[in-house]
Amino acid sequence: MIEQVTVYGYISENCFFYIDDESKHGFLIDPGAQADRLLAMIKENGWVIEGILLTHGHFDHIGAVNEIRDTLHIPVIAFERADDYLLSSYANLSSQFNDEILVKDVKYVKEGDEIVLSTNPQFSLRVIYTPGHTTDSIVYYSENDRVLFSGDTIFKASIGNTRFPGGDYDTLVSSIIHKIFTLPEDTVIYSGHSEPTRVGTEKRRYF
Repeated sequence: MIEQVTVYGYISENCFFYIDDESKHGFLIDPGAQADRLLAMIKENGWVIEGILLTHGHFDHIGAVNEIRDTLHIPVIAFERADDYLLSSYANLSSQFNDEILVKDVKYVKEGDEIVLSTNPQFSLRVIYTPGHTTDSIVYYSENDRVLFSGDTIFKASIGNTRFPGGDYDTLVSSIIHKIFTLPEDTVIYSGHSEPTRVGTEKRRYF
């Protein structure tokens, strides 16, 4: 099951619960704000969240991380270069809004790692490194469910902003073409700031 929740901080952002229907265990991806609301949903549904997964370190994707982690005592998972953003309020943009957000002590992953649910080894997400929006940007792909959690790498009819620290347009386009557009065309893309779309739909916008 995938539950998209649009949370509202300084800007709105989509976070996602990716839950195994049988065990009710799963992952929370990019909790950007409204920790109380997300925690209430977890309690009401009887979900067991095994980890918080981050697609990148921008403030609007990490704003609720510390409160949720401290409440649930679960790991935070991010790319091996994530500290460039998680430990810098300048790079993660939170200082622009007079609200320093830092996230420490994360579990690092690298390209190709599989994040596997303890209760169901078939329920997993593969880490794909997609720099360009930031230098730590990754997407999470489920081959079994044909879904992709893309953060701010690609949206419906758009791609990520490259004007922030670490952004690079050519790198982002390369990531999209060589990493995302090589996935099956029926893969559903769930992004941080748009409605869901499909790989084939976005691919045809370019080619």
